[in-house]
Amino acid sequence: MVRPPLSQDERIRGELLGELLRAARGERSMVEVAATAGISVETLRKIERGRVPTPAFFTVAAIAGAVGIPLDELIARSRPHRLSA
Repeated sequence: MVRPPLSQDERIRGELLGELLRAARGERSMVEVAATAGISVETLRKIERGRVPTPAFFTVAAIAGAVGIPLDELIARSRPHRLSA
């Protein structure tokens, strides 16, 4: 099965998600947050840089929990303006 290309909004949402998670991480190291979330540092790095624009839900939930940002806030703040209706 071939995955359809991502839309511009999906790419923007992935970049916003990464920026929000990176900001929420604050001064904590990627190693610390990745270990708390139970994921690899490389996965966290890719998500924070927007290289994984559609990460798995449970991965995002684990990172959000590790950095202390509620999922509903993360969803609302990572929505491109065109999608916010």
